[in-house]
Amino acid sequence: MNKPADLKGLVLDPVTNDQRYIGNREPRHGARRLLEGQGTYIDDIQLPRMGHVVFWRSPVAHMKINKIHTEQASKMPGVLAVVDGVQMAKICKPWVATLGHLAGMKSAPQHALAVDRACWQGEPVVAVVAETRAQAEDALQLVDVEWEELPAVISMESALDPETPLIHSELGDNLCFTRSLDVGNVDEVFASADVVAEATFGFGRHTGVTLEPRCQIADYNPGERRLTVYHSQQAPHMMQDLYCRQFGLSESDVHVICKDVGGSFGIKVHAYPDDFATVGLAMMLERPVKFVADRLESFTSDIHAREHRIKGRIAANKAGDILAFEIDDLTGIGPYSMFPRTSAIEGNQVVNLVGGPYKHQNYRAHLNVVFQNKAPTCQYRGVGHPIACAVTEGLVDLAAQKLQMDPLEFRKRNVIPDDAYPCSGISGIKLEVLSHEQCLRTIEKMMDYSALRKEQAELRKKGIYRGIGFATLIELTNPSPAFYGVGGARIASQDGASVRLDPSGVVSVLVGVGEQGQGTEGIYAQIAADAVGVSINQVRIVTGDTDVTPYGGGTWASRGAGVGGEAVLLACQALQENILKLAGAILNRPVSELSVHRSHVLDKATGEQLLPFSEIGRIGYFRTDTLPAGFSADLMVTRHYTQKDYPFIFTNGVQASYVEVDPDTGFVKLLKHWAVEDCGRVINPMLVDEQVRGAIVQGIGGALFEECLYDDSGLLRNGSMADYLVPMANEMPDIEVAHVETPTQSSKLGAKGAGEAGTAGAPGAVQNAINDALAPFNASVFEQPITSEKILRALKKI
Repeated sequence: MNKPADLKGLVLDPVTNDQRYIGNREPRHGARRLLEGQGTYIDDIQLPRMGHVVFWRSPVAHMKINKIHTEQASKMPGVLAVVDGVQMAKICKPWVATLGHLAGMKSAPQHALAVDRACWQGEPVVAVVAETRAQAEDALQLVDVEWEELPAVISMESALDPETPLIHSELGDNLCFTRSLDVGNVDEVFASADVVAEATFGFGRHTGVTLEPRCQIADYNPGERRLTVYHSQQAPHMMQDLYCRQFGLSESDVHVICKDVGGSFGIKVHAYPDDFATVGLAMMLERPVKFVADRLESFTSDIHAREHRIKGRIAANKAGDILAFEIDDLTGIGPYSMFPRTSAIEGNQVVNLVGGPYKHQNYRAHLNVVFQNKAPTCQYRGVGHPIACAVTEGLVDLAAQKLQMDPLEFRKRNVIPDDAYPCSGISGIKLEVLSHEQCLRTIEKMMDYSALRKEQAELRKKGIYRGIGFATLIELTNPSPAFYGVGGARIASQDGASVRLDPSGVVSVLVGVGEQGQGTEGIYAQIAADAVGVSINQVRIVTGDTDVTPYGGGTWASRGAGVGGEAVLLACQALQENILKLAGAILNRPVSELSVHRSHVLDKATGEQLLPFSEIGRIGYFRTDTLPAGFSADLMVTRHYTQKDYPFIFTNGVQASYVEVDPDTGFVKLLKHWAVEDCGRVINPMLVDEQVRGAIVQGIGGALFEECLYDDSGLLRNGSMADYLVPMANEMPDIEVAHVETPTQSSKLGAKGAGEAGTAGAPGAVQNAINDALAPFNASVFEQPITSEKILRALKKI
């Protein structure tokens, strides 16, 4: 049993000999370069002889391609090539995105450019390459595709009906994946429970809107038979592997470089058809080809996420104990499972996570993942977490309401106690150590809960309807090989770091995990400075280059600190050991008499400075002739780290939202939002605060604003920034963040992830706050985004 009191010392104990950066609010030094406009994004890169590609994309949800006429387009000024799917298929193999451990999962072969059929509005069909982007777009207007519209599957509710057309007839039905889970005595418990509450939850599709769209430059050198791809991507080694497999190359033939990446949120951790098409064109033309998605085509070609309809119910007794949860999740994923992570993972996560924070012992879940003729969906920030949390917490509030119990007290009574870990959740998930009770106590104090309830009651008397909503959550981080590796997906769960003491005494750190604006380079500099024993200004971080950084999985599943950070720590501590060994050889003294302190080797007993690191570097690199025979001055070391103790390391937290609802207009005003986050050891509180705030804003976007709307024929109705609403700064409330630290014991650093918890909890907290405000009207809304129209319908005013 890991009681928080037992862990208190571990939280406070330093992880290095002279810890002055880890745990402190250290500014990100790399941010200055970006703020000054000195970043290097894909569109900043210009290569000699570079062509530009644009794509003719399917204008309808489902069509048969009869004939493609490219003659006129090919004759346009500057045009280098016009390529269709048949031509592209000769150089790029099709792929099927399934995972072996998701039993029964199926999908159809997918091509870089559609062959015979296009299965969603936005699927690339024809590629036009020209010397300039403008020339390519002009020529695109002359591409003539003869096509015939086919019946489309739009509604996920009817996708499995016998009369619904099949998207891929060879699969036999429109079902991608199904899973059922039945633990305990669900039927008996619901039949005998004092209270049963139920609701149907809806979640609209939304997509990531990154500042820098998806983009890449593929450059194939036939002389070297080498492919270089500059990519705005989260997982460079994964893309290196995929390009090898699809084009018959070896790893040494493919070099992927990810310089500055302008946001990702999971959008850029997938392999898209136009990624492969751009590489194929570069190989065909033997010259560089640049692809930059414009904002309009991003809406139909980037992945979507979150389209779910879930029927859920909860059982409780009069004493206030949660007895059981039951859900039935239907989710639509578009016509193909997305490569290589698969689109079934989101629904699978929902099954795993519903009811996760609570100690009930009865759970039944059913999941159907169906194909549709809409844009493919896949992993997006907080995969499945916001859905599972909003369903769980919505049901918890309904049960508390029926029991006439305070929702915070109801949660305190039912969360898994802090002294119960390690344990397993009812869905089978392994939980190492969490802190629900401590987080609930902390948020209650932060928000002055009793005073807030008093204020709410007084304002209701004046016709002002405010609501308070809670969301208790768990978040999956630091995944092990059990996430993808066991299913056959070649996505690395390990990451590595190479650390070098340069002759000047500067420390260079090369890491497999990259930077997309979240601050990983900043925390790696903090860890390296403390672990080697130098000033943070003497640390240089290199990421995003498959030729120089150790092999790794990159950025996903909140693993940057917990996996990448641990690799940096291990490598830097090993380098410090080597520095001491070299100093011992130079000084002809036992290593046990020496220590390191701020770029110097000291006499451990007296503290006398004996050698600066610059002298260690000078002798280690240039005067090895002065060292003992056979001594090796190893001033560069590499260490790798894989989390293998648990399938995942879970974090936890709680959020609360305070809103005001105008019952006449349905308008929701966000007044305040609180978050208590436990991500284990906090390496930089400032960065974690901002991660949590940013993720909460994204979660609020899903709860109130963002939705990809389709018409009945499968055409996206709001594919522009004028029509797709994202949260803006002036609409956001103050967000107050606090931390509880229960470090994972699966690593020395003790860090868990923090990138997605904000997104996971915010939709549930906002939903519950709105429904709390609507409680006097006996109304509630469980359809996200919760628009004014939906609120007015709930109030029966329209």
